[in-house]
Amino acid sequence: MLIKTSDNNLIKSLFKNFPLPQVNSHKGQNGKILVIGGSSLFHSASLWSAEVASHFVDMVHYSSTKENNEIFMSIKTKFRGGMVVKQEDLDEYVLEDDVVLAGTGMVRDGDEGKFTCELTKRLISNFPKKKFVFDAGSLQTMDKEWLLELKTPAIITPHQKEFAKLFGINIIDFSLEKKEQIVLETAEKFKTIILLKAVNDIISDGKKTYVVKGGNAGLTKGGTGDVLAALSASFYCKNNPLDAAVFASVLLKKTSDVLFDSKKYWYNVNDIIKKLPEVLKSLV
Repeated sequence: MLIKTSDNNLIKSLFKNFPLPQVNSHKGQNGKILVIGGSSLFHSASLWSAEVASHFVDMVHYSSTKENNEIFMSIKTKFRGGMVVKQEDLDEYVLEDDVVLAGTGMVRDGDEGKFTCELTKRLISNFPKKKFVFDAGSLQTMDKEWLLELKTPAIITPHQKEFAKLFGINIIDFSLEKKEQIVLETAEKFKTIILLKAVNDIISDGKKTYVVKGGNAGLTKGGTGDVLAALSASFYCKNNPLDAAVFASVLLKKTSDVLFDSKKYWYNVNDIIKKLPEVLKSLV
């Protein structure tokens, strides 16, 4: 199915199925997520993810790496949209929260890369029924076969180079139709939901495939992938994983369309984060 973010009637019909918090709901019933990310090299990435999630779920728990310790300690004064948790308490929050987002801002090389790989493997092995979203560092260090250990399908959010690294298929120069076919077949084989980030996002669970067209070159700036992963994780709390990934892709591209009207290409990730709730409000 082709979704163009310029087609407002189609977008609004799509978001008719977007679940809203119930009037009588209480804290925690509208989603809790755990964001595991950050590194000595990329400390902002996972914070952007946590900030995004704080707009759309009831509770955000955030955990970083020991190499990021000095920055990590300062996070408690910078991130007020949730709770910062220690590594030694991680399993407790994995069990408690609805969805775990792992990999944003994490690296693939050196000791930190080893930690990224080991953490990703441990999460999958110890919590196979958990809802996961894997991004960035986790995708760059994991083995594709690990996805088959999961009893609940994960959402993965690779760009085209990460897709090639993970699955061994270089799709960058293929036609859009060929990319759709490969993404669908790969999603089916590894029982996962793939959100392939590109000019045209391709999203598949191995049965259905969506192509989301829209957005603009302002989305090439750093941090937009972290936003997309966080939206996917947030929406996975109350949606099936395919719908969650589609909602995330459409909302991010639609938000960039809106920002383009006022700022052209010269907006940043902070502008996106601030605008997301307003755009979602216009769609539901």
